[in-house]
Amino acid sequence: MTSNNTLLARVRKLLAKAEAAGVTPAEAEALTAKAAELMAKYGIDRALLAAERPETDHPTDRVVDIDNPWARVQAHLLCGLASAMRCQCVVLPRVEAGARIHMFGFASDIERADILYTSLLVQMWQGLAAADLPSWSRSPKAWRRSWLLGFATAVVSRVRAAEHKAASEATAPAVASGSKATLVLADRRQVIRRNIEQAYPLTRKTRLTYSGNGYGAGYAEGQKADIGSTRIHGPATQALGRGDR
Repeated sequence: MTSNNTLLARVRKLLAKAEAAGVTPAEAEALTAKAAELMAKYGIDRALLAAERPETDHPTDRVVDIDNPWARVQAHLLCGLASAMRCQCVVLPRVEAGARIHMFGFASDIERADILYTSLLVQMWQGLAAADLPSWSRSPKAWRRSWLLGFATAVVSRVRAAEHKAASEATAPAVASGSKATLVLADRRQVIRRNIEQAYPLTRKTRLTYSGNGYGAGYAEGQKADIGSTRIHGPATQALGRGDR
C-alpha cells in the first residue's frame, strides 16, 4: 500500500501544478496527461491488491450534490469520469436547483474519480474564463454552455483512453497475471452493476444536449487538458448526503 499511496501523492502534485496560475496550456497538458496515466495504473494496482486482500478496497457509494451554475454540465463531467474509471452514476431528482449524482463503485475508483473531477473543474473554469466569446454569438450563455460541454466531452475521452490502455496492458496474454486481472476487473463490474440494480431497479439512459457554437472551442481546450449517465424513473428518491454510505 505504501507504493500505491506514493503513486497517488504524485498524481495530486501533478494536478496541483496543472491548476497553478501561470502554467502554460502545453505545460498543463503534459502534467495532466502524466497524472491520468499514473491514475489509471493506480486503479489497476488497487484492484489487483484487493483481489488478494479484500480489506484494502470495497464496493461503496456516494451521493454528490452539484450546485449551479452549469450544474448539468458538471454532472456530465463527473458521470463521464466515473464511468471511465469503472464506476457508475445515477442522476437523482433534486428539489433545489442543481444536480444530485449517486455514484457506485469501489472505494479506490470513487476516490480517483473525485480527485480528477476536482482538478478538471478548476481547469475548466480557468479555460472558460480565458476563452474569447465570438462577437457574432447571439447567445453568450448558450455559447459558454456548449464550450463547457465540449471541454467535458474531450477530457472524458482522454481519461477513458488512458484507462483502456492501462487495462489492456494489465490483461494482455503476455502478462503473467493477465488472466487474473481480466477476471478481477470483470468481477468488479458485476458487483457495481448488481449494487445499482438493487438500489434502483428502474432506470433509463439520459443524454445532455447543447445549443450554441462553443462546443468545438471547448473540445479543443479539453484536448489540451489531455486527459452516459443514468437517470431514475419516478418521484424523488431519498438519498444520503455527501459521503460514503
